[in-house]
Order: sequence, then structure tokens, then C-alpha cells
Amino acid sequence: MRGHWYDAEAGPLVRPYAMTGGRTKPGPHGVRFDLIALVAVDTQGGADEAAESLLGPEHRALLGLCRSETQSVAELAADADLPVGVVRVLLGDLLEGGHVRVSRPVPPAQLPDERILREVIEGLRAL
Repeated sequence: MRGHWYDAEAGPLVRPYAMTGGRTKPGPHGVRFDLIALVAVDTQGGADEAAESLLGPEHRALLGLCRSETQSVAELAADADLPVGVVRVLLGDLLEGGHVRVSRPVPPAQLPDERILREVIEGLRAL
């Protein structure tokens, strides 16, 4: 996929604003995609191949990357060789169309306390 979006002599073949239609925020709902949010193809979302054929090449490239395995937003941006902001807008389109599902990362406030984890480890070592 490398080299698809850039030409060594001409520079970027497609400007980022052209890929997103000039949009800088994903979808009308203002969804925010964290870099570590996990994206997977939604097989139960109701989107079919006919709907997928209407998508742009950048959308289809992201779907192709997600088909092989669940990936984070950061991984998708790196693998597709696209800016993260562009990937977020494109993922918003795919999410609204029912093509992908996104698993949000666990907020730090909901993670177990480090003290509790240390006590568990010490207890396991004591066995």
C-alpha cells in the first residue's frame, strides 16, 4: 500500500481534504476516535457488498485492513499511510454506514488500582 498516495516527484496524489470532502470532524454525531480505539468490520451491521461498492477507495482500503484483523485507529493510519485526522473522518463514515464497529478503550478511572494488583501478585507469590 505504501507509495499509493504519494509520488516521489509530484508529492501527494490526493490531498487529505479531498479524501474527506473538506470535513475535519467524523460524522454529524461528532464521534471521537481515540488512537487506541479498536476497529473491526461489522458483519452484523447490515451493510452489504452493494453499499460497500459505493464507498470511496480510501474507505475500502480501511475496510480491507480491518478484515484481516481488528486494528487500532493508529495502526490503520500507519498501514493506510494516511493522516490520523483523515482516518478518523473516514471511520466516522464507515461507522455511520454500519460497515465497522468500534470498541472504546477502558477509561483510566475504571482500571484496577495498582495497589490492588500488587497485593494480588504478592498473594500469588505466597502460594
